[in-house]
Amino acid sequence: MAIDYEKLVAWKFAERTHSYSWRDTVLYALGLGLGSDPVDPAELRFVYEQGLQALPTMPVVLGYPGFWISEPDTGIDFRKVVNGEVSLTIHTPLPPEGTLIARNSVDEIIDKGEGRGALLRVRRDLIDQATGLLQSTQVTTMFCRADGGFGGPKSGRPELDVVIPGRLPDMSASRSTLPQAALIYRLSADLNPLHADPVVAEAAGFPRPILHGFATFGIAGYALLAALRDADAESLRELSCRFSAPVFPGETLRTDIWIEPTATLFRCTAVERDKVVLDRGRAVFR
Repeated sequence: MAIDYEKLVAWKFAERTHSYSWRDTVLYALGLGLGSDPVDPAELRFVYEQGLQALPTMPVVLGYPGFWISEPDTGIDFRKVVNGEVSLTIHTPLPPEGTLIARNSVDEIIDKGEGRGALLRVRRDLIDQATGLLQSTQVTTMFCRADGGFGGPKSGRPELDVVIPGRLPDMSASRSTLPQAALIYRLSADLNPLHADPVVAEAAGFPRPILHGFATFGIAGYALLAALRDADAESLRELSCRFSAPVFPGETLRTDIWIEPTATLFRCTAVERDKVVLDRGRAVFR
């Protein structure tokens, strides 16, 4: 079954109300490996209820609409879908606990052609129920590898056009991921067995379960905060990147940082394999 462009672009998502507690906020941070040094005061801000801050990347696990791309009416071969890019804009800081209203929508579909796949962009707006303010907007680009050639638009908004400078980075920050990182992180978000079951991972072509891409995104976000803003959760305004390769739990992630006049650019590498896992990264701080 091929993608029906008109049906998919008008896909109706039920509005979701998502309440989260301080325990959820701590669990998210633990899934990213914070608290590995239990006496680090910067990390304790995110894993200890006294003076708790929510990580600014936490909206990516709030208001999730479920695994809707697996529904037959989408026409998508969900088994061959991978996350390509993510862009997060933070309008107001995320409270450490609260209730959010999530509005998900299909933002754009681009047909790259037969055998070349399709790009599906999904938008999520989170509104703080207590204040009525827009808390964050995220746009995730999914690469539907098997779904090109359905007759949809051939072009749309450009993909991330960030160019990483050719010079050496201005600074670098390395963090080791926990061997059990994916098992913890999946409790906050994506329960896909690819991140937990060795048999499923092997069937997908991986030697063992992989870490969630959005977990890598969160780790990079914290690395930038810690390196540039003394781990101030309220300082981050925008964060975006391209997912370029999976991470295996237990690997060391090095975030290379370039400070440019209008934004901070970054790239993440799995040190043990010298493999770039996040590319074209861009951050803007308040």
